[in-house]
Amino acid sequence: MYRQLASTWTNMWKTNSEELKSRAIGWRKELSIHRINKPSRLDRARRLGYKAKQGIIVIRARVGRGGMRKQRPVAGRRPKHSGVIHIKQATNMRLVAERRVNEKYPNMEIIGSYFLYKDGKHSWYEVILADPSHPSIFKDKEMRGKMRSLT
Repeated sequence: MYRQLASTWTNMWKTNSEELKSRAIGWRKELSIHRINKPSRLDRARRLGYKAKQGIIVIRARVGRGGMRKQRPVAGRRPKHSGVIHIKQATNMRLVAERRVNEKYPNMEIIGSYFLYKDGKHSWYEVILADPSHPSIFKDKEMRGKMRSLT
């Protein structure tokens, strides 16, 4: 069943299907970091360690695309305070999405993330988080092992 889900998503990306475009239109109206009830790509989420249980949440993160060059300000100031130092081309957009989600949910541990869709302006990723202090996660040996590997 999961293989069929994976091939469906691949087909939708290759053909740039109308369903995927209409989903993206809805995603654009949401906040950049939005909690969802269940993963959009269940096959990929399960491979990364998602389980439908308390203590595990899924977040859809929107990251901006485009040039990584930022114009330097005209007025004089220190280079550190000019706002162009921390923009790096080498940083993967998926890692940027993970970092932003982790800043929003500091008590959660990231299990994994995966690509959803990109258009001319944004890229969307889904990040799977687990609460290590939740009893259902703490008692699960498999999940506890994943938590240890992340820290």
